[in-house]
Amino acid sequence: MEYNVHTLPNGIRILHVPSASAISHACIIVNTGARDEPENKAGLAHFIEHLIFKRTEKRSTNQILNRLESVGADLNAYTTKEYTCVHASFLNPYLDRTLDLFNDIIFHSTFPEEEMIKEKSVILDEIASYIDQPEEAINDDFEDMLFAGNALGNNILGTIESVSNFTRDDVIDFRKKSYRTNEIIVAVLGNYTLKSVVNKGTKYFADVVENCPAKNRIKPEVLNPTNTNIYKPIMQSHCILGAQTYSTYNKKKAGLMLLNNYFGGNGMSSVLNLQIREKYGIAYTIESNFSPLSDTGIFSIYFGTDKEKHPKALSLIFKEMKKLRDHPLNEIQLQKAKHKFIGQIALGEENRIGLIISMAKSLIDHNKIDSLQQVFEKIDAVTKAEIAQIADEVFDFDKLNIFTFSPILE
Repeated sequence: MEYNVHTLPNGIRILHVPSASAISHACIIVNTGARDEPENKAGLAHFIEHLIFKRTEKRSTNQILNRLESVGADLNAYTTKEYTCVHASFLNPYLDRTLDLFNDIIFHSTFPEEEMIKEKSVILDEIASYIDQPEEAINDDFEDMLFAGNALGNNILGTIESVSNFTRDDVIDFRKKSYRTNEIIVAVLGNYTLKSVVNKGTKYFADVVENCPAKNRIKPEVLNPTNTNIYKPIMQSHCILGAQTYSTYNKKKAGLMLLNNYFGGNGMSSVLNLQIREKYGIAYTIESNFSPLSDTGIFSIYFGTDKEKHPKALSLIFKEMKKLRDHPLNEIQLQKAKHKFIGQIALGEENRIGLIISMAKSLIDHNKIDSLQQVFEKIDAVTKAEIAQIADEVFDFDKLNIFTFSPILE
């Protein structure tokens, strides 16, 4: 897909992606997230993502929330381990309105004490809600174990204690140190010329004061694997197996993305779904995931099942992993896996807001954006030997962590 990048003097980059649609999509991404939080401040990045909608120097909460919704647009935001993102979808005439609002909430939020008190209550309720959902909570607890001693293990929401103790100084200090202008992308996908997007981007973001403090991300250590079982008042067993693996810069990333999709990724035809859910009717939900990060990655397998079926499910998963290590994919299997994955990626491009966010992230991570054809070529270039090597490394039983929530025994 065609794209253009314009860098402002303060380091903020404007990404322009032309589209003939009457609907436009835009986002502003900051390369900071939960892993960048100071010690004992877990959840601070997410807390700020909530607070930016509460009041700015010129707008009240209602004015912020109605600025785009009043013209039928959609406005939202999220925080991950490494990013904070605000995004919007809107009719083409409202680009000025959108970029103006992005500027206002990101750079001119005032973080009033009374709003902080209210938002702490909201997030504490959110934490409680996640605790009540073991299929959600187990992933956070697994990553806390996997990255013990490193900020990557921070729960994105934070903890009851950390959120309760946030101060306004914490918020202001974190934004000042972590919202680096040279790592901010303002991205626009819509029916606009490059000139108009650059002009509007300059209008709303050129006056932002340059802010490029040193970045201090600490790469996590690879810890000895553990087998952890926690008893909870739940009806089913929930389990995650996994380990640290390749980063977003690793040359094996494409291969593991392909293998993950084949093994337990999207769709009903994955190995795990066919061999465990469909064949044996053991687990309603079973899937694998690969999440590459800037200096490491996470490969994991999740399933939930009745406690009596848990040992059988675990045994079957290990059996399928061993099978892929002992008997690597043949050429026909590999080509089928590639066709499936390429087709899913192509369909994913129809999600335009997801596309522009993905392109903005790629620009931050790699300082370039691969075309769809280049992505396909990287997948096509993956060989049987590479898949075999990746399976041997990632499916190594001696390196896998096992984390389980088990029902309390009667």
